[in-house]
This record gives sequence, C-alpha cells and structure tokens, in this order.
Amino acid sequence: MKDIAKKVLSGDSRAIARLITLAENNDPSANDSMKDIHPHTGKAHVIGITGVMGSGKSTLIYELTRLYRKQGKTVGIIAIDPTSPFSGGALLGDRVRMMELTMDEGVFIRSMGTRGMLGGLASAVYDVVEILDASGKDVVIVETVGVGQAEVDIIKIADTTLVIIVPGLGDSIQTLKAGVMEIADIYVVNKADRAGVEQTVAEVESLVDITCSEKERKTPILSTIAKHGEGVKELIIEIENHEKYLKKTKEFETKRRLRYEAELIEIIRKRLMNFIFDEEQFKDKVELLIDQISKKQIDPHSAAEEILSKILK
Repeated sequence: MKDIAKKVLSGDSRAIARLITLAENNDPSANDSMKDIHPHTGKAHVIGITGVMGSGKSTLIYELTRLYRKQGKTVGIIAIDPTSPFSGGALLGDRVRMMELTMDEGVFIRSMGTRGMLGGLASAVYDVVEILDASGKDVVIVETVGVGQAEVDIIKIADTTLVIIVPGLGDSIQTLKAGVMEIADIYVVNKADRAGVEQTVAEVESLVDITCSEKERKTPILSTIAKHGEGVKELIIEIENHEKYLKKTKEFETKRRLRYEAELIEIIRKRLMNFIFDEEQFKDKVELLIDQISKKQIDPHSAAEEILSKILK
C-alpha cells in the first residue's frame, strides 16, 4: 500500500479515489496508507457548507470552486447531502454544471452516504478530508444537508463553516435558533433576489447581535445570488479574512485539535464496533443478548455492560 500513498501524495486522481473507497469500506489495508499520508496533511483550508434543502448550496459551491480555480487553487469537494447534484440528486441543470467541474483536473469531487451514522457526518469523512488535503488540494469543501446532527458535526471538521439561509422559508430562522447559531463562522443569505431578503437579513442580524455580544469577532452576514455569481467574490474574501483571524488568535490550532479529537474517537468507535459485531467470539453472544432483550430476560444496559466487560477485562 506504500505505492498508493505515494500516488495520493503526487495528486493522482485514481489513487485518491481508490484510497477513499478503501477508507469508506473500512478496509484494513487503508490504515497503512492513512498513516503514511498523515504527516503531509494540515495545509488545506476546510470549508463546511450547511443549509436546508433548496438553499442553493450546490450552486454556491460551483461558483466558489470556479473562482478558486481562477486564483490557481485546487479544490476537493465532499458531498454528504443526498439531494446534492454531486451525489446524483437535484435538478438536471445543477448536474450539468457539476459535470463541468469534473472535467477539471484541479477539482476532485466525491459524494458520500451517511453510512448509518445517526444523522451525523459520514464516518469516513475525516479520512477523506485527510486524503484530499495530503493530495495537495488547497481548499476542501464539505457539503451537508442542514438537518439534525450533520450540521452540528460539521464544526468538528471545518476550519470555516458557512450556514446558508434563503428568504421565504418561513421556519429557516427558527431553525437557526435551535442550535445552529453556534456553528456559523459566516452567514450567507442566498437567493437574495427573492422577496423578503431584507427581513431575513434583519432577523439574522438581531440573532448575531445577541450571540456575538461578548465575542471578539462578530459573525458576518453576506448576501449572494449564486446562480448569477453575485456576492461570491466577497464571500471568498470573507473566508480568507476568517482564516487570517483563526491564525492570528491561535483558534486555528484549537479547531484542528477538535478535528483530530473527533477523528480519533471515530476511529476507536469504528474499530470497537467492528470488533464486537464482526469477531466470531462476540457475534454469537450479541445475537443471544438481542434475543434475551426481546424476551425481556435482560435489559439493553446490562447487555451492553456484559459485552464491554468481556473486552475491557
């Protein structure tokens, strides 16, 4: 597997795709390559983009990528949103635009399922970010659908998190109040040519005033019309400003530490789960305990303790 790591480090697209597949499938042969590439990671700026379906995230990513490419930067895109055109969903027009990006050698796109994670990020996403980072991508964009845990988990992996809002979705601001306020580094009011944009911006501004009153940095709010490319240049400047702020305040190291902590916990969780459910010695025991829980002969907590006591003794 040394060969595949070398090829990934040289930016070989086929090797990148191969290693991502191995990582997604929990293939043990990926582990050595991941160990080899880790010292070469940490250079890419990771941008998390979350927002409700229909907020225009994919169009915005397309326009961001186009501008980054004009600047000579290479881009990796990870789509964990099943409605994304990157994942084969959404409108034909969106998919045609994405096809344009796939023809560009400086862009690598990968769509991922959530793989049974309870509403959170796909468990292999940490590996995929590392692979794209090690392959020399300057920017890595992670797109999630703004529902449930995925949008909160995104801060564990992104250096800069964009929360996309659109006017006219009545409950979009209500959704923000339910925990998303803490994760946004930049708010983007997209589809700003729609009616009600002033009210939406005003509502977000009032929420930002409340949440940022004691913070050094006030979360910026930008308006964009992604389908026309309007406001995207200003958004890139704001992303760059945020990156400078992170490095100036040492918050960058804090964010990276948070990512590595989440990644370490995820690797341990995956390996423990595989050990419990795949190892023959535990497989039969697990099946037996599930039967006993069904028959009310044992409760789930006691069953879990019984399995863990065998591992931890």
